[in-house]
Amino acid sequence: MKKSFKQFVQTLTLITLSIIFYTLQSCQEIPKETPATPEIHQEKPEYFLLRPETEKAYGYSHAVKIGNDIKISGAVSMDYEGNPTAVGDLEQQMKNCYADLDKILKHFNCTFDDVVVENIFTTNMPLFLELSGYRNSIYTKQFPTGSWLGVKELALPEFMIEIELEVHKTN
Repeated sequence: MKKSFKQFVQTLTLITLSIIFYTLQSCQEIPKETPATPEIHQEKPEYFLLRPETEKAYGYSHAVKIGNDIKISGAVSMDYEGNPTAVGDLEQQMKNCYADLDKILKHFNCTFDDVVVENIFTTNMPLFLELSGYRNSIYTKQFPTGSWLGVKELALPEFMIEIELEVHKTN
């Protein structure tokens, strides 16, 4: 009986080792031809400062273009020294923001038709909603995606609105 048990263990061991061997063999990956990966072009960012001294003092760039995409920092109603303008007048502040945004878009040979995202931050949402129809004169073909956010405050207490954009310019 000892001999048959020993043969049984040897046979079982041989079967187990065979199974492990064939399992490992089947797990080996067969090399495949890898398709050629497209060449990736590294685009150098192009930075634009609308008010260089003010933007350097606050530590931001008003716009950055990479490839066909442009990110534009929030525009607020200020003069070239960084002083708030149209204090207390949300409608005029909104118009001033769009005027600055238009200058930036023109720098990159774009228009509001190229805008794909517009985010608006305001300290007075009810008044902004009353005045939001002005945007119909800005976006004459289609409106971009985006969000309107009521906020407690902006960078300076005199600012009532800030508008940021994302642009995609096709070749």
